[in-house]
Amino acid sequence: MPRSLDYRSTLQYSADEVYATMADPDYLRARLDRLGGPGAELLEHRADSDGTRYRLRHGLSSADLPPLITALMPGDIVIERTETLVRKDVGRYAGNVSVDIRGTPASAAGRLNLADQVSGGSELAIHAEVTVNVLLIGGRIEAVIAEQVKKLLAAETAFTLDWLGRDH
Repeated sequence: MPRSLDYRSTLQYSADEVYATMADPDYLRARLDRLGGPGAELLEHRADSDGTRYRLRHGLSSADLPPLITALMPGDIVIERTETLVRKDVGRYAGNVSVDIRGTPASAAGRLNLADQVSGGSELAIHAEVTVNVLLIGGRIEAVIAEQVKKLLAAETAFTLDWLGRDH
């Protein structure tokens, strides 16, 4: 049974500013350099005035993984993540995310929403379902993966705020 993952982050920047950053290949490469792990790479990128789509590769060293994961998935893990964001209205974007963990029975898929807030700034909301097709302990692995994804999203949000706070 898939494990739900919900992540929300409030940013002091408008949705248009955050979107422009998320659609910037230089930002994506810098984020991967900092947070993507071994073999991280921007595999695909497309952006125009209506939306963006990009595919990223993340690497996780087995030395950094919990024993529950390494017992079932020995060796380093390669994750491919595809995100799309489309402008729905002024200050409002919606999209999808899919995650494939190559060579494993684990995956994730969900929705992204980025919208201006009445009080100022914007909110990024992600809802995803993590699925691990392993009998008996799949749910425990899903919980571990969901927690790791939340930590990654928090680190990416911190990176994004730092990036937006600089002059580029």
